Amino acid sequence: MRNRQSLPFKPFYFSERLHVINMHSDVGVATLWTPVQTVMDLLRRLRIDLDPASSRIAVLANLYGDGLPQLIRNLLWNPQIRHLLILGQNLSGSAEELANLLTLGVEPAKRLGQSCFRIIGTERYVDTSFDPQFIIGYIRPVVLGKLSAPGTAAAVRAFFKTLPPLERTRRERVHAPLPVYQPVYFPSEPRAHTIVRQRPLLAWEEVVRRVLRFGVPVRVDGGRRLELQNLKVVVTEPVEDDSAALHAVGFRLADFRAYQAAILSGEQPAEVCYTYGNRLRSHWHLDLIKTAAQRLAAEPTSRNVVLSLWDPAQDFGVASTPCLLTVFLRLFQDVLTLTATFRAHNVMSAWLCNLYGLMAIQSEVAREAGGLPHGPITVVSHSITIDTDATERLDLAKQMMKNKRGNNILENSKKLQYDPNGYFTFTVDQKAGEVVAVHKAGGETLTQYRGRTAVAIEGQIARDGAISDIGHALYVGRQLALMERQVRRRHGRTGS
Repeated sequence: MRNRQSLPFKPFYFSERLHVINMHSDVGVATLWTPVQTVMDLLRRLRIDLDPASSRIAVLANLYGDGLPQLIRNLLWNPQIRHLLILGQNLSGSAEELANLLTLGVEPAKRLGQSCFRIIGTERYVDTSFDPQFIIGYIRPVVLGKLSAPGTAAAVRAFFKTLPPLERTRRERVHAPLPVYQPVYFPSEPRAHTIVRQRPLLAWEEVVRRVLRFGVPVRVDGGRRLELQNLKVVVTEPVEDDSAALHAVGFRLADFRAYQAAILSGEQPAEVCYTYGNRLRSHWHLDLIKTAAQRLAAEPTSRNVVLSLWDPAQDFGVASTPCLLTVFLRLFQDVLTLTATFRAHNVMSAWLCNLYGLMAIQSEVAREAGGLPHGPITVVSHSITIDTDATERLDLAKQMMKNKRGNNILENSKKLQYDPNGYFTFTVDQKAGEVVAVHKAGGETLTQYRGRTAVAIEGQIARDGAISDIGHALYVGRQLALMERQVRRRHGRTGS
């Protein structure tokens, strides 16, 4: 079977993640979210040839979604791959994106003002640093779906049985490097960022900005990332965002609603190591959501309503483990609040979707507990990253930040953010020759600060931690400087 005149398969990207069988063959297998080993086991049961000397399979690999640009480059560099079998758990739509790319092609598009390709029939965008003609219509994709679906096994057998004879490769390798991005981060304490925003999309936009600007360059799982640790985000009004605003930055409300339904389901596909819904509903032989609601209904002030999704006996030392670790539910200030901790978070593809999942959990517990009112959701991400090798999503993040000012698409991001610590009013006590800064909340006076200089008052405010928002701090600083100038003019002082 081996054709020595064929190019040998050579991975250009992610060589450590690809499972090569016969480097001289012409079939690639994309296993999507299903582990490669699970697919290999199925192929062995079906007696598909896996001998490195004779197999028609050149390579197997996962395709979660973010790896599509790298997969394109590997296909361009290996034109001997003429057939692509796509099967497995399709959790992110990557099966349709890949199949449509190879059959329908791409069309020019704009993504927040930036030129790109859109894969026809999908909402997936890819960079323009490669020539699509080298793969569109050249590689034959076959999509078969989940391994457990009726007919999948027979379809796999038919795929390999009906393959045409192996042909000599007539096309040269094509090198199309990914667009180069040199990450630059600004100094901060990367373990101490906190964000407070009113709505989910506003919070996500700020998460993108923080990680893009302050994320530390690291190498994780063989790839380059920008990372912050222990990022804390409080969403004070966790309700659905406007569908058009979500679509403008690559999300669909329908997808989030489907994810919410999935996270409340206890079903677990056979080829998937875990699901959040299964861990919450049945993994522990206990429905944690129902149990949480019963506990809160019986004891509203309880601080023991902690849902754990991490199973030490199962999760240590394996490749696929839950990112969502714990959910803490608490009736606080007369509303049901939720705090979740995540082991790891991808900013561009997971964070906002996960937040919508938490909103579903909160709503379900509130409903089953007798109709508790919803309150804020807090998300703590122990490791939160942007993948700098996933250039499409990285470019979107950078373009979002570039267009944040004066962009109608992101109009909501320009809304004034109020400091939860309160606000200030400013006057000048002419008789005493002092600036007076009054700290208020809800119209009520909390504290009065007095001093002859802005610096003197700034020290008092800092001592009390009366400001939590940097924009508010800048505003207060400007106002104190103006008040001090008035004092100096009226009292003739030139120094402090």
